[in-house]
Amino acid sequence: MTSPQTAYSDPPATGPASPAHADRRSSADTEHAHGAGLLVLRLALGLTMAAHGTQKLLGWFDGPGLEGTGQFFASSGYPAPEAMALVAALTETLGGLALALGLLTPLAGAAVLGTMLNALAVKWGGGFFAPEGVEYEVLLAAGAAALTLTGPGRYAVDRLLPALRAHRLSRGVAALALGVVTAAAVLLLRG
Repeated sequence: MTSPQTAYSDPPATGPASPAHADRRSSADTEHAHGAGLLVLRLALGLTMAAHGTQKLLGWFDGPGLEGTGQFFASSGYPAPEAMALVAALTETLGGLALALGLLTPLAGAAVLGTMLNALAVKWGGGFFAPEGVEYEVLLAAGAAALTLTGPGRYAVDRLLPALRAHRLSRGVAALALGVVTAAAVLLLRG
């Protein structure tokens, strides 16, 4: 026989003080924090890359412009150095701006990663630590790879595009593979 106290229990709490509500609020807070952290990373990495791209493309920020960048590519053994300079400048500028905006993030991250892999190959041999070493390029490449895998976060243009609203790891992995294969192909041309 069931006692009256156990037969008629109160319904589970669902108001503002309930555990379910606290879990939802905690999850939303975590999503906002995650999105804010990714926004900071995207802005720092993307705007840094875009600034480097405009140095190469337009000579801004005391950069060499396309002519100077072409000469650097020639001295580094790249064929068609003027074309390579233009590709690098556009990739850094447009890829960086896209990362900062969170626009087509997997492709933008892959573009930056590919560029940084080429930069690593050119600078390799100078040790790890700056200014001669590769620590800067490693950080930029790792940041680009991380954003390619995680997606842009909550505060991004991709969230407004239905096809890109939900980031998938498989897209990130495919984009990383594209960046690595493209970088390898360019490095093979370098010989």
